[in-house]
Amino acid sequence: FEHGKETNPEELLAAAHAGCFTMALTALLARRQLAPTKIHTTAAVHIEQSAGGFTIPRIDLRTRARIPGLDATSFAALAADAKQNCPVSKALASVEITLDAALE
Repeated sequence: FEHGKETNPEELLAAAHAGCFTMALTALLARRQLAPTKIHTTAAVHIEQSAGGFTIPRIDLRTRARIPGLDATSFAALAADAKQNCPVSKALASVEITLDAALE
């Protein structure tokens, strides 16, 4: 899978997590009547081999957004809320999840 066209489970997990986070963030913004013009999120799933097999110790979320009327501090708080409370993050509670969120 590493060099082919196929998708592996880790890529599917990353896509699901990035999508879930973005949807949670969008919902939080809608509650504040804020309309983003762009939100782009990626997730990098880290996989490691150990004596007991493979594990996923960390997922790195990265999001960039354009949201008229929102300052960087408020955006950071909303992004942290979305990271903490999206269903995929909750399902992956045993995995370290990092967040790099910034306004463009």
